Amino acid sequence: MRREEMLARLSEERDAWDFLVIGGGATGAGIALDAASRGYDVALVERSDFGSGTSSRSTKLVHGGVRYLEQGNVPLVMDALHERGIMRENAPHLVSDLAFVVPNYEWWESPFYGVGLKLYDLLAGRYGFGASRVLSKDETLERLPNLKTEGLRGGVVYYDGQFDDARLLVHLLMTAAAQGAAVVNHCPVEGLLSGPDGYVNGARVRDEESGREYEVRARVVINATGPFTDNIRRMGAADVQPMIAPSQGVHLVFDHSFLSAQTAILVPHTRDGRVMFAIPWHGHTLVGTTDTPVQTVEAEPRPFEEEIGFILETAGDYLDRPPKREDILSAWAGIRPLVKAGGAGSTAQLSRDHTIHVDTNGLLSVAGGKWTTYRKMAEDAVTQASLLAGLEERDCVTRRLRIHGFHANASKFGALAVYGSDATAIEDLIRQSPALGAQLDPALPYIEAQVVWAVRKEMARSVTDVLSRRLRALTLNAKAAVAMAPRVAELMRAELGRDQAWAPEQVLAFNRLAESYLPE
Repeated sequence: MRREEMLARLSEERDAWDFLVIGGGATGAGIALDAASRGYDVALVERSDFGSGTSSRSTKLVHGGVRYLEQGNVPLVMDALHERGIMRENAPHLVSDLAFVVPNYEWWESPFYGVGLKLYDLLAGRYGFGASRVLSKDETLERLPNLKTEGLRGGVVYYDGQFDDARLLVHLLMTAAAQGAAVVNHCPVEGLLSGPDGYVNGARVRDEESGREYEVRARVVINATGPFTDNIRRMGAADVQPMIAPSQGVHLVFDHSFLSAQTAILVPHTRDGRVMFAIPWHGHTLVGTTDTPVQTVEAEPRPFEEEIGFILETAGDYLDRPPKREDILSAWAGIRPLVKAGGAGSTAQLSRDHTIHVDTNGLLSVAGGKWTTYRKMAEDAVTQASLLAGLEERDCVTRRLRIHGFHANASKFGALAVYGSDATAIEDLIRQSPALGAQLDPALPYIEAQVVWAVRKEMARSVTDVLSRRLRALTLNAKAAVAMAPRVAELMRAELGRDQAWAPEQVLAFNRLAESYLPE
């Protein structure tokens, strides 16, 4: 997947693409893959890097949503549980099972959560990840030796999924490209185009690297920009009613010693109405999340002070070694693109189901949903868009479509497991140039060959693209990521053919971003 080739396809003269997708997150990538695999002509543009927004800042879970059962949203849970199973079948190198324990400190919790989680198992059907069961106190501590013991009665174990969001996104886009889609990052939309009838029929886009603008015509334009959905809609009609209720979720990352076992903790009720997770992820402990309504949507949202305090306090209620501010290796925020709904008392009560909305000018917007249901969202959106465009009806094939990198035993590749079948090609790079096997920083397992691969095959164009998303350094350990930046910049400069001034400029820009990942 090379950006130069993708940009050339975007600029080639043609009457119109079937679909132009705006937004390179989970929803947009899923739509591009679904459309291309049905045989439609589809182009996708992303203003920054693929997954630079919400789609790289999730809780890293592929799950049905235990708490939605309590809200009575059984259809959403069933859809998500089934999609969870499909994700594992299609991308086993990136989606894996994870055991969760709900610790019980009150007498009623064990039967209450035990029954609820049995229903969760039942709804999963053949897509189940494992049977839940009630645990004794000793069994609970065997699974979670870092759990606070005072007042502990036992727990309930159940199984869900875990994944690497930004890595899966890149592989979705590589799959879409292999199916014929043209996908371009760092290519913002400057305005929407309309025909004589007033219907949106394309967009004016700008290549950030060259400054060149293109008019990209399409039978249907699909707005998949998440929290920025209303911004794109206003390009077509300034007076549209907002449909997004943005909510910020924050995560803190700590050393693995805070959760030394390969079992996660679920706290089903916190004082802000959400669940709290503490999960093992890439050799670290990830704790989140919050649900804070925000009025403005930033490209790089920062955790609020009260959110950091809330997570530290809640984690301290359950872990035998309460994490402190100085233990935080990285702190980051993502914005959920929740759809407005009357009667909801808070964003925590808004449905995570997705919505497809068509404005009077024909712009189709997809909003809401969550990572686990990206494939179903894409299927619904493409079906609706094809009807809107008057195209031949074609069946969706993504339910059984293997994602790029598919490998049933990727764990054998060790630190390169998230690349799946691509791991052997990265190993070949090291055999050809042994220096590329050098570790970038002792705190994290990343090596120089991964940077070269990210530039050559995964359309990484900046140090931030690499350290934040192709590698997960920034989200795991911000200080280590800063230490890596100069070497990453030099490797990229050589690969991209940039001048000597490029590398220090990139390092400076990355360091400014990294500051926001470490609380002051």
